[in-house]
Amino acid sequence: MSLPRDVEPLAVPPGSDYAVSHAVETAAAHGPTNPWVALAYLVAGVFFILALRGLSSPATSRAGNRNGMIGMLIAVVTVIVTHDIANIVEILIAIAIGGLIGFTIARRIAMTAMPELVAGFHSLVGMAAVLVGLAAWMNPGAFGILDLDGQILTVSRIELGLGIAIGAITFSGSVIAFLKLSGRMGGKPIMLPGRHVINLGTLAAIIALIAAYAMSATAGPGEGWMIIAIAALAFAIGFLLIIPIGGADMPVVVSMLNSYSGWAAAAMGFTLGNTAMIITGALVGSSGAILSYIMCRAMNRSFISVIAGGFGADDSAAGGGEAREQRPYKQGSADDAAFMLEQAEKVIIIPGYGMAVAQAQHALREMGDVLKAKGVDVKYAIHPVAGRMPGHMNVLLAEANVPYDEVFELEDINSEFAQADIAFIIGANDVVNPAAKTDKSSPIYGMPVFDVGNAKQVFFIKRSMGGVGYAGVDNDVFYLNQTTMLLSDAKKMVEEIVKAMD
Repeated sequence: MSLPRDVEPLAVPPGSDYAVSHAVETAAAHGPTNPWVALAYLVAGVFFILALRGLSSPATSRAGNRNGMIGMLIAVVTVIVTHDIANIVEILIAIAIGGLIGFTIARRIAMTAMPELVAGFHSLVGMAAVLVGLAAWMNPGAFGILDLDGQILTVSRIELGLGIAIGAITFSGSVIAFLKLSGRMGGKPIMLPGRHVINLGTLAAIIALIAAYAMSATAGPGEGWMIIAIAALAFAIGFLLIIPIGGADMPVVVSMLNSYSGWAAAAMGFTLGNTAMIITGALVGSSGAILSYIMCRAMNRSFISVIAGGFGADDSAAGGGEAREQRPYKQGSADDAAFMLEQAEKVIIIPGYGMAVAQAQHALREMGDVLKAKGVDVKYAIHPVAGRMPGHMNVLLAEANVPYDEVFELEDINSEFAQADIAFIIGANDVVNPAAKTDKSSPIYGMPVFDVGNAKQVFFIKRSMGGVGYAGVDNDVFYLNQTTMLLSDAKKMVEEIVKAMD
């Protein structure tokens, strides 16, 4: 026999006769679960599903965000109204502090820093799961996870172990992703000797410890080393799984860590007996996993390879990012580009992270409007991993009010470069690099890229010839006969092009 999870905290040592009788009386007093709470969580879950549905398209993304906010509001209000342990003043103070921090960060963060912000927030979700798991282990009576013998329920032990492990992996992995995305750590893969054996051994140890903890017959400090060891090994494996992943694959990592944070929340939802956390965590976890799988397919990457930290990858890829000796290239001006763009019939624009850095999306949309007014067919080509997180370029173009029907994914537009007069590349690099098809030693080898070399003319906006892409690979497109390099800040160059066309 086990107790419901909404029992009050035990004030006496677990396992004593009084503790058992007190828990039974408390459980009886609470009675069955409040049906209104279950209904509220169900409604919140429906809004979360609608939010995910809305976020599947730029045209409905605003409605999706609103639905997500409504669902979360319902869930939070339900928790506040039905709380029976924490002081409501403490809860409101915590919400106020967290809300103020979140509001301040959202107001101040630049769009270019959004990917590392997402990674940073994922780390907080992971750490929250770890702390909740540790709190439940230290005071199981408060969480209602004791059996009649005063021992933590076996199923709760499994939930605690998994929640702490997944949360710790999410935290340390997200910290590494944050460091890579923010430029504090290089984007090249870091291949440790024997990493596959180390990773598999660490994961096996974590699973074995969770199993041992679940089957342990005694509660208390004697089990503490198992919990601490699970957390420590999970923190380590999160670090080990992410450092071998190169910059070109970081958008997949962001969605993968998003999935991890969801599963961590779901595991803690079982521990807390909170239906809303279970539903929300499962939705986030499954949607993040599906997104990661879709992106891996779009990049010709193995899903298992990415989630296992590059398992099976060729170590030579780690050294493929050295820039090659400078070769001759052709440089042009804004006037040159304006003249050619006005004469074109079809222009395909490929935006990348450089556009985000320069905040050039509004100027780019203005250039597109001018060209369309002159009868030019303008389309925007978006690579699945352009930028530093999934949908980064879509968000920027939507912010600049670029019509959704002018934005195309790689598989829908790649064949059209052969009919395009101009491929206009602004701040992109790896996603147009033919090394992905020709150089097996390259860290981006196998990733589908835009065939911009098939266009009659290529204009490539780049700040300078000194740098290479995020993956650290030189780009043969710079040196094609039909390529003209426009070396300048992206926003400034596009504004000069628009001015020259007036």
